[in-house]
Amino acid sequence: MWDPAKYLDYADLRARPFFDLTGRIPAVSPRRVVDLGCGPGNLTTELARRWPDTVVEAFDSSPEMVAAARARGVAAEVADVRTWSPEPDTDVVVSNAVLQWVPGHDELLRRWAGQLPPGAYLAVQVPGNFGAPSHRIVRDLAAGPAWSAELGPALLREEDAVASPRAYADLLADAGCAVDAWETTYTQPLTGPRAVLEWITGTALRPVRAALSDERWAAFCDDLAPLLDEAYPARPDGTTWFAFRRIFFVARIPG
Repeated sequence: MWDPAKYLDYADLRARPFFDLTGRIPAVSPRRVVDLGCGPGNLTTELARRWPDTVVEAFDSSPEMVAAARARGVAAEVADVRTWSPEPDTDVVVSNAVLQWVPGHDELLRRWAGQLPPGAYLAVQVPGNFGAPSHRIVRDLAAGPAWSAELGPALLREEDAVASPRAYADLLADAGCAVDAWETTYTQPLTGPRAVLEWITGTALRPVRAALSDERWAAFCDDLAPLLDEAYPARPDGTTWFAFRRIFFVARIPG
């Protein structure tokens, strides 16, 4: 279960990769723009603002997120990215921090590249920090004796949940696309107690939260927080720096 309110904590920092991604889409007057995994809709509205004459199609697999998006006026639907196919007039597809949850998404990318119309743009951003201390610590704790029976080591995605920028570029170039691929590591300033725990609660820890009762979730956080605080010590002014690596690519369909 996704918690839209928790996801929107640090909303400005979480939005930075979205704007860096969409800023590299040169489409001028797309007929249809699709937001694959629209979340609470706060960034879907930016697509409508940029292209006011387009049809904006938005969906998410989480009913809670779709409800939050609809409350913002976004005509979102509940749907699964794995079964989505583009309409013939789809000129821009944006997938922001979604495909890391979809094993084998390279096959989806190949399929979409073959289904989108000539000249369309496929723009994707995924996190590239599965090997970061924040994620390794969670995996190790979940696999440890206190938690493995309830969680297990396979609950969270391992480091190969996403590919490298070069691998995505090769995949889409082999499909005939012109590709712009890159990565960025943001040094995010987090504040407050348990800063890194609060940050990852809205995203990476979602499967853990869904698997545990309220009482066990609180106990897991109590075990996790000091480990994260040790790995990410706060500065004397209270700021905790958090390295936030992201992988991007924008592919133009040939034709």
